Amino acid sequence: MKARGLVWRDSLLLASEIYLGDGSIKGVRPLGGRLEFGETWRDALVREFDEGLGVAVEVIGKPMVFENIFTHQGVIGHEITFVSDVIFPDVAYQQDGPIEYVEDKGETCRAFWFDVEELDCGHLELYPNGLKAQLPERTQTSQISGSLDPHSRHRKNSIQSKSLKFRFWHS
Repeated sequence: MKARGLVWRDSLLLASEIYLGDGSIKGVRPLGGRLEFGETWRDALVREFDEGLGVAVEVIGKPMVFENIFTHQGVIGHEITFVSDVIFPDVAYQQDGPIEYVEDKGETCRAFWFDVEELDCGHLELYPNGLKAQLPERTQTSQISGSLDPHSRHRKNSIQSKSLKFRFWHS
């Protein structure tokens, strides 16, 4: 089981790249990770953000739950994922470029702010499967504070990369 957090800044979602064995990018997913034995999904989500990014997040609202049976690099997988909005500190990770962090296996990963409308359109897929369909309603009801405010003080800059527009933030 996994827990993933939806971190929003001006309608952009913080998501991490998922790589194939050849190094190409298969898609993206919200940040988070595996639940440890005896751990609730909420506790796991807070722990994963703390361990991976050194950021204290607050989990808000009820989770969406996804069950996916999938094939990744030729191996069939089965996972249940809890996905919930989290409040990310406004002062965290405002620099240009990717947010780099290390996963529990020691693998360096990169996360970017993505325009969700540009995902699942043939370039990059948003995982878990079915998440994008749930987001329009979710973003309408989640604009409740701080970093979720659609009128935040941040301004967008765009760059073109790998046929997909990434947006980064400056204060």
